Amino acid sequence: MKIVEWLLGSAGSAEAGSAGAGSAEGAAGATGAGPSVRVAAAVAGAALAGIGALHAVWAFSPWPLGSREEFAAVVVGVEESQLPSAPLTLAVTGLLGAAAWLVVTGARPERPLGSSRLVRSGMWTVAGVMAVRGLGGLAASGLALGEVPSEFRHWDLALYSPLCVALGGLTGYVAARTRRS
Repeated sequence: MKIVEWLLGSAGSAEAGSAGAGSAEGAAGATGAGPSVRVAAAVAGAALAGIGALHAVWAFSPWPLGSREEFAAVVVGVEESQLPSAPLTLAVTGLLGAAAWLVVTGARPERPLGSSRLVRSGMWTVAGVMAVRGLGGLAASGLALGEVPSEFRHWDLALYSPLCVALGGLTGYVAARTRRS
């Protein structure tokens, strides 16, 4: 499947033809998975997959930072001895990959898997987890709660938490706009 066709739909496809026929599947495809929903799903899915890939790298390397000590302070907000283990970091990689799959799959409610209860519940879970992480991070770092390195607090306010809020919002948007009829 070509990405542009998936994002924007194909004018000549059976899916587009059934949308005009008034069927339940056509209605879900027309209102629940329009271009804005598919773009939101593609952006959220790509970001979640990319962040997952970054976590896979971090299981073995402090890239892009120079040392594990610097990585611990800037990215995780802990001392080097408190860094999560490689298996735990790889578990986060897997969860982020699953989250990406859920969002992209859920953007196709006309497909049986896209409208399944598992995928729908998973999308809402991803949206909730990302929103809680983002809003909690903004509150904790913004109000200087807890003792974390200033470098982490800076990046948590500038990037980590806002990104989580945005991903939660995009995922929630996809989940809400692809409700089951």
